[in-house]
Amino acid sequence: MNATVPTECSGTYAKPRRDPEFRCPLPHIPEAVGLVRRRAQAVLTGWNLPPATIEDAVLVISELVTNAVTHALPPAVLQLSRTEAEGPRALRIEVTDAGPAGSVPRPADGRTPAERGRGNGIVSALAARHGTRVAPGGITRWADLPAV
Repeated sequence: MNATVPTECSGTYAKPRRDPEFRCPLPHIPEAVGLVRRRAQAVLTGWNLPPATIEDAVLVISELVTNAVTHALPPAVLQLSRTEAEGPRALRIEVTDAGPAGSVPRPADGRTPAERGRGNGIVSALAARHGTRVAPGGITRWADLPAV
């Protein structure tokens, strides 16, 4: 299967009085994680963020997108923005999906249980703040990373 990142990704780049933002629908296939990660890295590099922030952000994006693709129902969307809400300037990473997929049987992928379930710990370790918002029709998992 040949996964591609949708062309519907959109964003703004340093328009006057407006912070940049990036929004991209997520293909609901495991192969999409790497493609979305590379696209997000290019966007964040274009925003001139420090390399360490980009590296941490790409890891958090990877974990949140993997969670949405693996455990939730489509559609899912990645959104990146800069914010000053409730503290110093931050990079906000949000992944919104349609909610838990329930107990859908997953094909065996050869990985042991110890190789799964580390995503929340990684997000907690890298984010200044993180959380979940539940709304009708979807769940948003978000993380704020310090961004100068």
